[in-house]
Amino acid sequence: MTTRILPAAGDPDAARALSTLLGRLPGAEPAAPVPDSASLLDTLARLAADSIDELPEVVLLHERIGPLPALDLIREVALRFPAVGVVLVSSDAGPALFSAAMDAGARGLVGLPLAYEELAARVQSAAQWSVGVRRHLGRGPELLTGPGGRVVTVTGAKGGVGTTFTAVQFALAATAAGRRTALVDMDLQAGDVGSYLDVQFRRSIADLAGIQDISPRVLQDAVYDDRTGLALLLAPADGERGEEVDDRAARHVLTALRSRYELVVVDCGTQVTGANAAAVEMADVAVLVTTPDVVAVRAAKRMVRMWERLQVRKAEDTAMVVNRWSKHTEIQPPLIAKITKTRPTRTPVPAAFKELQAVVDAGRVQDLDNRSTVKQALWAVAGELGLLAASDADTAGPGTPGAALAVRASGPVARLRAGDRGALGPWLRRGREG
Repeated sequence: MTTRILPAAGDPDAARALSTLLGRLPGAEPAAPVPDSASLLDTLARLAADSIDELPEVVLLHERIGPLPALDLIREVALRFPAVGVVLVSSDAGPALFSAAMDAGARGLVGLPLAYEELAARVQSAAQWSVGVRRHLGRGPELLTGPGGRVVTVTGAKGGVGTTFTAVQFALAATAAGRRTALVDMDLQAGDVGSYLDVQFRRSIADLAGIQDISPRVLQDAVYDDRTGLALLLAPADGERGEEVDDRAARHVLTALRSRYELVVVDCGTQVTGANAAAVEMADVAVLVTTPDVVAVRAAKRMVRMWERLQVRKAEDTAMVVNRWSKHTEIQPPLIAKITKTRPTRTPVPAAFKELQAVVDAGRVQDLDNRSTVKQALWAVAGELGLLAASDADTAGPGTPGAALAVRASGPVARLRAGDRGALGPWLRRGREG
């Protein structure tokens, strides 16, 4: 039997050592090493999208993979690609790490320096387990064909451009199209999703922040099932609690949600924090909302440039929604796309606030009339982005799969005040290194 092995190591010397030794294993078919956690998850997602048969039987994961910690990465692979056997390579082969690795979903642990016999035994065991799982599950096209539900983030270029309204309408459109949808308010200090939908609930995303393994029961306790059919995970009522939600917590929460819902829409607000940067980075579709005025377009350009510097998201992988558009405005969507280098949606959202004022003031935007030109435009954009049911989605939309990981931030959200970028330290280092 041929065993396909995907090595993953951040250190070039470690990658070469793994490849050399794997090449000596009988029946082994090692792939080119991947250098980081983002590349690993993207590679597996791309292979899984074709067929379960394309996935490697074994992932050999070096402890110095980065930027995602090895145990977190094992947990992510085990959740999203459960028929892939992960073997961890570490200088610490003690019982504590062995137990932690097994709890995360690994199928073996190999100590450093590498020994041929031990490596061969662990790889063979993981490969046999993988083959057995695939035989047990079967090879139907509905099984293990992708990474679970899709994550869509909606970010505003600046305050007041309609970010939350856009996110809510995207989620309502997907629910109306029959998709099981969760709406997450990750505007952690000033979230208004609950106000827009007339919802008050004692639980919030902050209640999940300190939980490492979010079970379905725990998740359900924090989620509010709204009468609209949406599952709502609200921002904390006390803004200072937003500091509890760092990038790792955001990744854990969104991973748990995408395993239970077809679509997860995230309102990221307008400020860059460790949590919403992680959300944008792991999103399948990242949307940036702007209005066609100089100040907002400049803010949009700043946002996408920051994302690129911090290696959160490329501009060309960002979908731009132009809100409050009029054919009489001097700044039109093609110019905005040229300035920001983003990918504009085909449907601009018209300036028609009079249609919205009554439902916004009442806090019941779900009651917006179907004849509203704003609602029609936003639901059309949702279709362009592929957020609706398959029969209604326009698969030519601008959304592209993104790197499904979040890197660790080193400080609380409050440290992101002007002149203090400590909470985005990992992204800043990556930006300098890139």
